[in-house]
Amino acid sequence: MAHLYEQAYFDNGLRPIGEAQLSIASSAVLYGLSVYTVFPVHTNKAGQLVAFRLPEHFERLINSARIIGIDTFEQNWTAKKFLEAIKLVVTANDVKDKAFVRVTVHVDELVPGTRSRGLNTVLSIFIYEAVPILPQTGARLKTSVWRRIPDYAIPSRAKVNGAYVNSVLAKQDAIDSGYDDCVFLDAAGHVCELSAANIFLVRNNTLITPGATSDLLEGINRRTILELASDIGLKVVERDVDLTELYIADEIFACGTSAYLAPIFEIDARRVGDKTIGPVTKQLSDRYFKILHGDDAKYQHYVTILG
Repeated sequence: MAHLYEQAYFDNGLRPIGEAQLSIASSAVLYGLSVYTVFPVHTNKAGQLVAFRLPEHFERLINSARIIGIDTFEQNWTAKKFLEAIKLVVTANDVKDKAFVRVTVHVDELVPGTRSRGLNTVLSIFIYEAVPILPQTGARLKTSVWRRIPDYAIPSRAKVNGAYVNSVLAKQDAIDSGYDDCVFLDAAGHVCELSAANIFLVRNNTLITPGATSDLLEGINRRTILELASDIGLKVVERDVDLTELYIADEIFACGTSAYLAPIFEIDARRVGDKTIGPVTKQLSDRYFKILHGDDAKYQHYVTILG
């Protein structure tokens, strides 16, 4: 289990994480009616703590709430107030380097029934040790027996807490089968993503990833990889991806806040390439980690200095 920092932000102030609690009668508990985002913080070469793409993470909270119909969060929170809350909890925990910050908007109205509008919300922030959810030296995946929830059932673009039961089912099946994680397919059998990370493959020097309409989360790290790949001159294609394409890919990797950029060495007992980190994966990974730490001059605008 990852180490949790002691101080949390909850209901407009700091409190010990054990006291940051929701009622068992709240919509967040009863229906999973919360939306969230999570981002990394690292220390740059100057010793400053930096957060990765913080404005985009605030925007994702806003958009997720809009999609679900949670309409009180946006009325009460601005980007400036959000940044102040992040700085407050990071400072209170004396974070030095390499942690994940999880921010959640909970609907804490008591027994309002199955609805979302006009209900009270509370924001929580907690910090935990940055332990990757995938091996950074090569992960093994299996195709999930569970299909990805389609966007027309629970919107994939919204990071809704309740929807992650789908991911839990899929990843637990993979773990029970001796793998690190799963590959989700959509209802038509096309590749979507992992349980909590986006997926990329390389074939014939082309970087390929499932398109934004493939029942996947439009990840902020996914967007970063697409931008970075384009900037360094790689051919990039977003389209439907068949499962069998993964079996014959030259390289495969996953990306996401909690996954960082993880090479994939095996899928459904089939070896990917020669089970080493491929040249495209390595090139993107090296640059990506520099960007996360705020040490790439071209991408300084991707990080916010927290202190």
